[in-house]
Amino acid sequence: MTTKKIKFTLGAFLIVGSIGYLISTSISQTSMYFVTVAELTDQGLSRYTSELKVKGNVVKGSIIRDPNDYLEVDFAIADKESKGNNLKVHFKGVTPDMFQDDGEVVVEGVIKNGVFHANTLLTSCPSKYEAEKQAGKSHPGSVTPYELKKPDLKDLGTGPKATI
Repeated sequence: MTTKKIKFTLGAFLIVGSIGYLISTSISQTSMYFVTVAELTDQGLSRYTSELKVKGNVVKGSIIRDPNDYLEVDFAIADKESKGNNLKVHFKGVTPDMFQDDGEVVVEGVIKNGVFHANTLLTSCPSKYEAEKQAGKSHPGSVTPYELKKPDLKDLGTGPKATI
């Protein structure tokens, strides 16, 4: 092999290796376990030491807001099927509009001292809207369709005239 081919091959390996390293480190930094409350409590809270996502439903009557700081909220989540295992959650931030008792949520964060400290709180739209949509009804926030009408240029009216 000539020195030109050796340099090209070495450069190609260096570029491919760098790209592979960047991909592997970014995947490991952004990857998270996604578990339900039942899976988390069955396997033990202390097993998970890194960030994870947990899906569940807010337990009725468990939402407690700090009166001094309305952005801090404590609540419990449980699986809809098995209400026996609850997970205490602490969240600091603006809660979504759909955050309510028995609402489905996904929280992202870490477990500290048996409490899930969430840094992200996501809610899902209730499934009742899907049934209403199929029945032809619209849900809050939807815009009713309207027809665009072309302006009648012949009848512009006698409005105020601007002078320049």
